[in-house]
Amino acid sequence: MQSYLKSIYNRAMTHQGFRRYFANTSWMFAEQILRIVAGLFVGIYVARYLGPEKFGIFSYAIAFAAIFSGIAKLGLDGIVVRNLVNEPNMKDIYLGTAFWLKLSGAIVTLAVIAFATQFTSNDSITNLYIFIIASGTIFHSFEVVDFYFQSKVLSKFVSICKLIQLTISSILKLYLIFTGADLIWFVLVALVDQITLSLALYIAYRYKNTGWFYQYFNLKVAIRLLKDSWPLIFSSLVVLVNMRVDQIMIKELIGDYGVGIYSVAIRISELWYFIPMIITNSLSPSISSAKKISEELYHYRLQRLFTLMLWMAIGIALPMTFLSDWLVALLFGDAFSDAGGVLMIHIWIGLIVFTGCAWSKWFLNENKMKVYATFSVITLILNIILNIILIPKFGIYGAAVATLLAASIGNILVPIFMKSQRIVLLMLLNSLIPIYLVKGRVK
Repeated sequence: MQSYLKSIYNRAMTHQGFRRYFANTSWMFAEQILRIVAGLFVGIYVARYLGPEKFGIFSYAIAFAAIFSGIAKLGLDGIVVRNLVNEPNMKDIYLGTAFWLKLSGAIVTLAVIAFATQFTSNDSITNLYIFIIASGTIFHSFEVVDFYFQSKVLSKFVSICKLIQLTISSILKLYLIFTGADLIWFVLVALVDQITLSLALYIAYRYKNTGWFYQYFNLKVAIRLLKDSWPLIFSSLVVLVNMRVDQIMIKELIGDYGVGIYSVAIRISELWYFIPMIITNSLSPSISSAKKISEELYHYRLQRLFTLMLWMAIGIALPMTFLSDWLVALLFGDAFSDAGGVLMIHIWIGLIVFTGCAWSKWFLNENKMKVYATFSVITLILNIILNIILIPKFGIYGAAVATLLAASIGNILVPIFMKSQRIVLLMLLNSLIPIYLVKGRVK
């Protein structure tokens, strides 16, 4: 067995494609690990400094703004990367068109948020916080630089940009804590974070001497991108609402204190979500190119991805279930002790998130984003209904159970009744027995 594994390792390390994707993924992992470290130190200090109630207001403002950020993204992320891989000669047109579409989406997002806040019970200060944070969506248009580097498997440059942004953000937050600053300054730092990242991405793009993409806009390409991405626009918005609706409903049904406790739990739970996103984004070009070669290779690589995602999620959720109370007490103190029970439940949503990232690559390559949108809508409806039922009875614990049940039903039980999803469900079932990690040659 040892010689067999050594043989696989030697072949992998001498395989140019593997080394390229490994280096790309390593950069993204390094950046996210440093982000976790900063989050554990700086984020914990911020939560402790603000306390459950103020931290609840801060988390609520972020959650409310995030719900509508899907409009600004326009679902273009995967679509543009895929097109850049397939048609690299149209780089400037795709990037420029996507840039102006995302900028327009950001303006629409701010208008929608200004309208939506009128139907909440928020005071004027909370609405101001929401609008300040949401203003950062204007700078999300520079995310098209990230699309370019993803398509070229050059995420090193994006990781460096994010590390620069992380460093500046951490220093500012620590300074605010040491000077006893009010909550409004932490809200402003959330906006500065997005501005800093945009500037860093633009500088990285210019460093590569790749031209001025924002000079280009093609109406036909814009229409085609929107036509391909509208299910993603809708589903991305639904997914974001689904991820944050529990915090919104807790605020309305319980109050800011409950949001603060719950936010600590999901912050630890969602801390791991960078792993599937990094791996799937890094391997996305490889999976898309495999489909051009043969269906067998395409399914083989997807199966390996599903298997990896499932077992990584289990490897995280199992120990976290037993360590949740101790971890919350250690990191955040007794004021947030109730978050341990929430974390114990919420951490298992990671199984759906991890395998869902792999599933999304199949949806994208098969042009079945409408089905993905259907799953997302069903999950959201179930989540809202279950939150209405469970939060009044069980508080923040009910919100965690509602989210877990909704995700499980919407993403596992519902697909059973859809013929088009059986091949993916079979991959998910096969992932329980990871034969694909040891069977066959390295491809």
